[in-house]
Amino acid sequence: MGFISEDLFHFQATLEQTGVSFQEFIKDEYVNKWMSDHLYSAMAIRTTMITAIHAFLASEGLFNMEKVQMSPVTDPLAHDVEHTPTVHYKGMPYVTTHSMIYSKFLACFNPKIKGVYVDSPNIRLEIESPLRTQRGKYLIDFSQIDIELRRNRNIDFEMYKHEPDKVRIILKEDLNRALDFFERMIIAAMSAVVEKNEDDLRYLGVAVEVPAQPFPRVKLDDAIKRYGKRSAEAKAGEEIPSQFFWIQGLLRENYDLIYPYILPDGSKVPLSSFSSDMIYNYDICAKALIRESNTWMPALEILSGAIREWLYEPIIERLIDNRIINERPIFEDGSLVNIQALEGYGPFLSAVAMKDETGRPYFPETFGGGIGVERTLYALLRGVKIEKIDDLTCFGKNPDSYPMFLF
Repeated sequence: MGFISEDLFHFQATLEQTGVSFQEFIKDEYVNKWMSDHLYSAMAIRTTMITAIHAFLASEGLFNMEKVQMSPVTDPLAHDVEHTPTVHYKGMPYVTTHSMIYSKFLACFNPKIKGVYVDSPNIRLEIESPLRTQRGKYLIDFSQIDIELRRNRNIDFEMYKHEPDKVRIILKEDLNRALDFFERMIIAAMSAVVEKNEDDLRYLGVAVEVPAQPFPRVKLDDAIKRYGKRSAEAKAGEEIPSQFFWIQGLLRENYDLIYPYILPDGSKVPLSSFSSDMIYNYDICAKALIRESNTWMPALEILSGAIREWLYEPIIERLIDNRIINERPIFEDGSLVNIQALEGYGPFLSAVAMKDETGRPYFPETFGGGIGVERTLYALLRGVKIEKIDDLTCFGKNPDSYPMFLF
């Protein structure tokens, strides 16, 4: 606590040098927001949206699971964060949660469980803007509803390698099932918001349209060919006359399925050969509709998900190729010979490798996704009253906002 008080002392001194008192700063940056009508309306819409999503997930037969806020491993992520905070307890270091991706997989081991969902805590110490500009959309401490469902297709490694046409048919069916599931979830949430929060939407100067199925779908490869790599998703959003749409086939996380990844002879498909048709992941993007002008704000990704890698061999190869682990696990009589070389992945990979008495893996075939709560609200509400993501949070920690967060 001494370090905190010392930093606060220096922060207060800096404020005083600019002619602003500590209390004036707190009132201007926090109290006025807490008292504002725009935060009131955003919180009302948030409550409706979260309640509707939870009700939908429970009605679909998914189980709610506990939050995991620290673990030996967390989502390594494909984008840069400053570092992963570590908590030491009883002599063991634990990392704080980027997302609960690995926990979701393990919670689906029981074949009687249809799926799970959780309000996942997420701490991602995003790098602040190098140009000191306000990017508007980032929080280092945010909420995400994480969802995972079992697929139960019984595809083993031999079928994976030697029956690709059959496997692709199954994966296509499951991909459509995943897209349908998340579209229905969004429709349930937006229907509730339109029904209960029309006054709040009107005050914020935006409108929400309940989307119809299917949402427009854009493959990333096609968008890049048309618009170029740098602005493909944004440009695609400009031309789609819908508040919600899909971007599919992004080369991203190690657990998002690429099929095939390992070929029948044991070799791997080269990176240069990957196409969107081989990458079974998906993003829902959304954009705000400004009431007065009937114009769209730029789209933002609000939900990311995928069919997951489920077989031990490709899971290991993806971790190796993504430089998340440096060695393949070596098991001997149930023990990991090289556990020290696997960082914190030893327990997780031991569970992945385990099989039941019939020789079938416990590790489940799943698809899933995570929807950012604050990100979704920002995507839909920004424009007239909401300028940056801090504006719709009580304690939003935007890396581009302040040198120090006081609450």
